[in-house]
Amino acid sequence: MKRGKKAEDAAADGENDSGSASAKKPKKAKEPEAPILYEDPPDKMVSKDGRSANMKITSWNVDGLRAWVKKNGLDWVRQEDPDVLCLQETKCAEKSLPAEITSMPEYPHKYWAGSSEKEGYSGVAMLCKTEPIKVTYGIGKDEHDKEGRVITAEFPTFYLVTSYVPNASKGLVRLDYRKTWDEDFRSYLSELDMEKPLVLCGDLNVAHQEIDLKNPKGNKKNPGFTPEEREGFGKLLEAGFTDSFRELYPEQTNAYSFWTYMMNARSKNVGWRLDYFVLSSSLVGGLCDSKIRNQVMGSDHCPITLHIAV
Repeated sequence: MKRGKKAEDAAADGENDSGSASAKKPKKAKEPEAPILYEDPPDKMVSKDGRSANMKITSWNVDGLRAWVKKNGLDWVRQEDPDVLCLQETKCAEKSLPAEITSMPEYPHKYWAGSSEKEGYSGVAMLCKTEPIKVTYGIGKDEHDKEGRVITAEFPTFYLVTSYVPNASKGLVRLDYRKTWDEDFRSYLSELDMEKPLVLCGDLNVAHQEIDLKNPKGNKKNPGFTPEEREGFGKLLEAGFTDSFRELYPEQTNAYSFWTYMMNARSKNVGWRLDYFVLSSSLVGGLCDSKIRNQVMGSDHCPITLHIAV
């Protein structure tokens, strides 16, 4: 997700008190506060109901697959070694995919979706160690599916859906479209959930609550934190789905997955939590851990990883 709004950038360093103009003596400048960083705790491999994790899924908005490969993103993937790797914002037509990823022996089953109208726009991918029963693309509505935003894989006990949710865009010019997307996507997920429980992962392009971004006050009219987008995510949870990170870490602050490239936002940890693992209610009992790998570089997003017993 790209952000360059003045409101966010102005908020990057917090609020400044310039003091009274009539003061006789200039006030000593305040020392800048050290950033509060999130420390990803050790992975939990056992669920609350006592089951050991048997599925590891990683999701990452790579902000351009070809550039990400050149930044050695695949080295970290091999180290993390998930069973399934989901990527968003690949910005790469299938014919232009780097050989470094198409030839990966670790993931013999690879699936790609991209925009049918604008090459180098949007795009998602799913790389699997084990072949899914079935793989589908999109959500069955052409107005959404032409942008290559969703891949769904059916496994024996659950569906895995990866999505790059559309941004409301600068000036909120796509907010109405985003509201339509949210409704249609929620319906698609609810229909899947009636067949098998599901895991949804990806860049969902919304910070749900004020705890999910550094500067909520300055961003209420910006893409990703409008009342409409937050309400859309809330309705998804009300429909029987669970934000896995908040299920385990309901009060955790400063845990973000996206930082604008501007204003040294990442080093200051002025970020947003836009990347999620969302679970059907029947899968929550097997939830072991939901990780934010915020030390991993290579994109303006960091990867996230789910450990689950399914």
